[in-house]
Amino acid sequence: MTRILLVGYGRMGKLVESLAGEYGCEVAGIVDPVLGGEGVESDRWAGGDGVDVAIDFTAPDAVMSNVPSLARRHINVVVGTTGWGLREPELRQIIADEGTGIVAAPNFSSGVVVFEAVVAEAAKLLAPQNDFGAFIHEAHHHAKKDAPSGTALLLKSAMERAGFPRPIDVSSTRAGSIPGTHTVGFDGPAETLTLTHTARDRTSFARGALTAAQWVKGRRGWFTMRDVLGL
Repeated sequence: MTRILLVGYGRMGKLVESLAGEYGCEVAGIVDPVLGGEGVESDRWAGGDGVDVAIDFTAPDAVMSNVPSLARRHINVVVGTTGWGLREPELRQIIADEGTGIVAAPNFSSGVVVFEAVVAEAAKLLAPQNDFGAFIHEAHHHAKKDAPSGTALLLKSAMERAGFPRPIDVSSTRAGSIPGTHTVGFDGPAETLTLTHTARDRTSFARGALTAAQWVKGRRGWFTMRDVLGL
């Protein structure tokens, strides 16, 4: 049984809690300012009743304080929060210095991880076709703060690494309760190729986070969902 600490008890935290038992996980504690009580800096989580892995679905600024506090207590972390990517080198250094483990991903959906690989292959195949341009459009619920999404930026980076040499236009929509839709398009003079991933609800993200928590238990280093899924 993997004992997990929920850091953030919003919609995603509650979903993770509801599904934890299906993945051999037990919620050992919850940290959320609204609930009060002990924070991530408490030594309780590293004591006899300690946790194996913390799952963070909070806010970008909170990640920058949560991860160092947990790493110092030798608690591995799964980070589903996005919007802190520019400060990734800082966290990588902390994880290395403390000898802990982390799975950091902008999207924990297994389908999205495979989608990234498919998009990269399409970008590689179309890279030599100079008359094809590319775009990414993503849509999420109105409360999502970062735009473009971390997943859109991940897809753009994957396309560039695959050798796509031309500009990639990225656009965003924030409306209603959309869980998440990402479309990648390649447009030529007389045809368009589009690839789309649509999340029907948020449980795919919670399930992926729990899979990552089980996988990273006892590991050391910086990992992504591609490592978790063996891609």
